[in-house]
Parts: sequence; C-alpha cells; structure tokens
Amino acid sequence: MSALKRFFVEKIGETATLTGEEFEHAKNVLRLGVGDEVILLDNSGKEYTCIVANVEKKSMLLNVLGVCEGDKEAETPVALAFGYLKNADKNEFIVQKAVELGVKEIIAFSSEYSSAFMNENKLERLNKISKESAKQCLRSFAPTVRYAKTLKEALELLNGYENKLFACEFALESQADLNSPCGSTAMVVGSEGGFSKSEEALANSLGFSSVTLGKRILRAETACVALTSIVMFSLGELGEKTDKCGGQV
Repeated sequence: MSALKRFFVEKIGETATLTGEEFEHAKNVLRLGVGDEVILLDNSGKEYTCIVANVEKKSMLLNVLGVCEGDKEAETPVALAFGYLKNADKNEFIVQKAVELGVKEIIAFSSEYSSAFMNENKLERLNKISKESAKQCLRSFAPTVRYAKTLKEALELLNGYENKLFACEFALESQADLNSPCGSTAMVVGSEGGFSKSEEALANSLGFSSVTLGKRILRAETACVALTSIVMFSLGELGEKTDKCGGQV
C-alpha cells in the first residue's frame, strides 16, 4: 500500500482547506475526491490525517481525523548556507538534496566571486522545491530558504550553531574533525568561484572552522551534498544511530 499523499496548508483546525497549487495538484493530477484520505502539513512538525469532505471549483475541504508528530526529522539541527549559483537547476538540486538529507535551515548567499543574482521569483521557486522535496521524503517540515545579500550576513545568521564549518578549497587541512561533530552544525559552501582569502579570514573571525573535502576540486553543488552527507552520517542521522555525544540513543 502506497503512502498517503501529502500537502502543505497554512492553517489546520478541525477542518482545513486546500487551495492554490496544492489544490490543483490534488484534484487535477492525483484525481482525489470525496472520501479519499491524505496527510496535511502546516510546518509545525505535526502530521494531520484528513479525509476529503467536499470538492469545489477552486478549493477542497478536508476533515481532520487525527494528528501525530512526524518522525522523519533529524534530531540535531543542521544548517546549510550555499553560494547562489548561475545555473537555476543546480540551486534547485542543492535545496532538494539538503531537504532529503534532513537539513533544517537553508540560506543562499552572494559572495565576492558570485556572478548570479537572486530575485523574489527565484527565491519563491526554491521554497517550492523545498516543500516538494519534504513531501517526497516524508518529512513533516519544509525548511524555508532564505537569502543573504552578503557572506557576512549569512555567517551572522548561523551564529547560534555549536559547530560552524567553512568549506574552503584552498585549505590544506581541516580545522575541525568532520568524523565526530556533536551538537547543532552549520555548513557554508561557496559558489562557482569559491571563496577569497579575505572571506576565509572573515569566517574564521566569526568562529567558523575551515574544512577541506580532499585534494580534488568539487563542483559547488557536489560539495554541498558531500559535506552535508558527511555531517549527517557523523551525527548519526544516516545509517545506524550511534551515541557519539554521551547522550541517549
């Protein structure tokens, strides 16, 4: 039996209303009708089992049958900040894979060597990708993709994380051990041109540790997926759960 279809809505009470693109997808693509069961999500981390009660021309009314906490979210908060890329598909790929891997916070930023420009439509598209990816991998939370106009702004937004990693292609060795991070972790990866020495110095001054991903130069989107995978695995979020930080498993 396949999993129930999942949809994001803004407000859920005893009933909920599906409108806009989510409604169009439910009605015209999935052909859902009265009596069908679905899962509704409001980005609170909860999952609401609902049944379609009525279908109108531009909306769908659903009755809530039950609610539970989602169980697919990472136990440790992880953030990814990435340099915004020229190729729109690559930006979408980064967001998609970050969501699938369990990242909670996503920031796109412009830096010294960036040559792409963000606008409201592009940011809206990335947030749509985040929601689609969250539904696909059965998460109950879709990270909101934010944009920082400068690297400094992006770094400051990540100030509260316990581990702060700055992927730097010219770093000769890592200043932090990627095999055993404990606690919330923020990662920063550059755009096509990478980072300058002054940007690395800025990151270091704000508490970020420069890390290397090996002797080969990776594409920006590859570096995002590689570093996120390494961190998630080391935190026990991929594969078998281990107790690396002295807490309960």
